[in-house]
Amino acid sequence: MDSAREFDAIVIGGGPAGSAAGLYAARASLQVLVIEQGMPGGQIATTDIVDNYPGIPNITGAELGQKMLDHAESAGVEVAYAMVLAVDRSEDGIFIVKTDSETYAAPVLIMATGAVPRTAGFTGEDTFRGRGVSYCATCDGMFYRNKKVFVVGGGNSACEEGLYLAHIANEVVMVLRRDEFRAPQGRVDKLLACDNVSVKYSTSIDSVDGGQLISRIAFRGNVSGETYVEEYPEGSVGIFVFAGNDPVVDLVRPMVEIAQDGGVVTDETMATKTPGLYCAGDMRSKKLRQVVTAAADGAIAGSAAYAYVRELRG
Repeated sequence: MDSAREFDAIVIGGGPAGSAAGLYAARASLQVLVIEQGMPGGQIATTDIVDNYPGIPNITGAELGQKMLDHAESAGVEVAYAMVLAVDRSEDGIFIVKTDSETYAAPVLIMATGAVPRTAGFTGEDTFRGRGVSYCATCDGMFYRNKKVFVVGGGNSACEEGLYLAHIANEVVMVLRRDEFRAPQGRVDKLLACDNVSVKYSTSIDSVDGGQLISRIAFRGNVSGETYVEEYPEGSVGIFVFAGNDPVVDLVRPMVEIAQDGGVVTDETMATKTPGLYCAGDMRSKKLRQVVTAAADGAIAGSAAYAYVRELRG
């Protein structure tokens, strides 16, 4: 480890969980490094408006992410913008983190690499992400109050989010690739009992288009193969994609236990089965993946890191 820069704790991921972990660990007098491969904020940096983080309404995701990481830096956290290539753990319990620019070492590693939503794959999906295409009803539903929304998916998450949106939007249209829901029938019945919910069975969204916001949606019948277009006033319609989320766990997969939902299993301190390794935020197995829950996870992990290092030092 002669060539590795040494810290008390290394945090991989500069989103809400990573920033909070770094902040709490640094305020406990640990020497902390946060490694971020992209923009501060992680996934929220791609969100146009965040309106459900307590005390800070109506802020862009990029701005909130930057503020969080800036706060951590002000507490003494060092930030490195780099791509992490590999993570290893030595026989004496030191984590070795190799990036495309440097190698780092620490007795504590906090993973906060998040999760990525699965896309539906229609043309224009990336272009209109945050401008009519969303992956989180809890995050963005309020922007579609009294508007029309399409929910792509027929599983548990899609039904739950569709029911949530039914209490906000004027009309909710479920878009199912197949001729039936995959969710339990009881959940489906509850959703379809809402007067403002309807279903397009055996249908996929082929493409979306518009100006600043979506105004044109092309649908494809999966049985007939025929396509048809629906047009709306710009800004009056939205699409919510619920094809699932994939926690980003590859760097530490051999060191952790993976739950059925693909997330990492931790205890209440965010500790994994590997001593000194903590996982926080959306990469964990959890029910609610939000900025506020990620930040809470990070705070717990940062505090646990201090307790772990203190115990090592006697």
